[in-house]
This record gives sequence, C-alpha cells and structure tokens, in this order.
Amino acid sequence: MNPADPHPNRVRSFLFEQLDIRGAWVQLGPAWREMTAGRDYAEPVLGLLGQLAAVTTLVSGNLKQTGRLTFQLRGNGEVSLLIMDCDEQLRLRGMARAATEVAAGNLPTLLGEGSLTLTLDQAGMSQPYQSHVPLQGETVAAVFEHYLAQSEQAPTRLWLAANHETAAGLFLQALPGATLRDADGWNRVQVLADTVRADELLELGSIKLIERLFAEEDVRVYDPRPVNYHCPYDPDKIYAMLQSVGQAECETIIAEQGEIRVHDDICNHEYVLDAAAVVALFKST
Repeated sequence: MNPADPHPNRVRSFLFEQLDIRGAWVQLGPAWREMTAGRDYAEPVLGLLGQLAAVTTLVSGNLKQTGRLTFQLRGNGEVSLLIMDCDEQLRLRGMARAATEVAAGNLPTLLGEGSLTLTLDQAGMSQPYQSHVPLQGETVAAVFEHYLAQSEQAPTRLWLAANHETAAGLFLQALPGATLRDADGWNRVQVLADTVRADELLELGSIKLIERLFAEEDVRVYDPRPVNYHCPYDPDKIYAMLQSVGQAECETIIAEQGEIRVHDDICNHEYVLDAAAVVALFKST
C-alpha cells in the first residue's frame, strides 16, 4: 500500500464508555480498487458492491475465532448476485453479477425479489453455519440493520457509501443494558450519526469523523486493523476441478476448442490449459 494514499484500508472499533454502545468505522481504498480493477461495473452496481464490502469488513472485524464469513445477496433483477467474503485476518474478496447496463435505483429495484445468505466457516465446525433470509430494506444498510438486529438481538445502525475510489461505513450497536446506563443514549447517538454525509464517510479519517459526529460523548477509540484484498491465483483449485471432470471430457474440449479456458469469477483470474498441460495433469494423478 502506498503510505501517501489518503484512503488506506483500515477498520477501527470504538466504544461509548458511558452509554454501553459500540461502534466501528471502515474505509477501503487500495483494496477496493484492486477488487474492482478491470470489472467495468455500472455505477449502481459498483455502489452496491462497495457498500457490501464495507459492511462485510465491519461484521468480520468482530469475529472471535478463525474462520471465513461470506455474504451473498441474490435477486431476480438486473443485479442477480453480490458476493463478499472476509476472514478473521480481514482478507477480503468479492464480485457482482449484473447486466452490462444498469439504471440507478434502490436495492429492491436493482435486485428484485431476493435473499440474503450468510455463511460462516470456522475452524472446528463439521460444516459451515448458514443463515438464509428474504431481503428486507430499501438499501444495503437497511437490509443489514434488520438482519443484525434479528440475529444478534441488539439494535443496530449502519451508514454506508462507495464510489470508484473508496468504500466506507459506520456501524453502531447498543449493548445489553444500554438503556439502563442512559435511557436517551441510543436515540441521541443515532440522531448524531444521522447527520453524517456520504462524502464524510468517504473522505474523513476515523478520528476526525468521530470527533465531528460525537464531540460531546466519551468515546474510547481502539487501534486500527489493516484490511487487504486477497484473491491470489490458485491453479491447484482449477486442476482439482478438471480432474473431477475427467480426462475424457477434458480431451473432448481440447479436440473441439484447442484449449481449456476457465474463468474464476470471484477473483477475475483466467486459467488456460493446452493439450500438453492436460496430458501432464492426468499423468500426475
């Protein structure tokens, strides 16, 4: 990462000590640009995917055990799929599947009828945990506010923004007993946070943003954690897939097309094998 980049990849947690309310801030610069490089997403698609990147990072930042968290938003509209996953080291990757040209609109307009799926794959689990719910909300933030409030049984608010350069977000959640500490605290903090503008999320650093929004509150800010885009080439995965297809089928493709070409959608990598590579692949098995 270029140290001069004004939008480094960072997530930062904070706590309203007198209110029992926790928060987190994220800003993705280089990682977001790496993820979208060469994708040519339409503007509305880019916005949705960037907001999903921000909220996935915020939620993953709370993972206590080794594992990978994946969110999928599927629909029957012009945007058919948004997918983002992140592990406990905050290594992020994701993609969108959509029509070439997509008109602006809210989430229901763009995705149509759809669902949100969470998959949590943690060390020691015999199989990944999965949760599948209908999409409820006009925005990515509203969908996740509803989902997190239901799944974590805690009032939750999100503010998200994204453009070509940066994806950013702000998260607030009332902890158990927050109303006993200050009956108006949760309402007051929400009102203050509702004044945030998209350009402030995208441009201001965490300390400046917290000072701007919550100047009168007692806020403890924790050290930031780095976030990285992580989607390396993985030829072994492709080789294993082709071996499962079988030598006869691979040789048929070679005979018809002269090569086997496999595109990894989530990482935007392409793998090409010629006849000699296919012979070597099955000779090694």
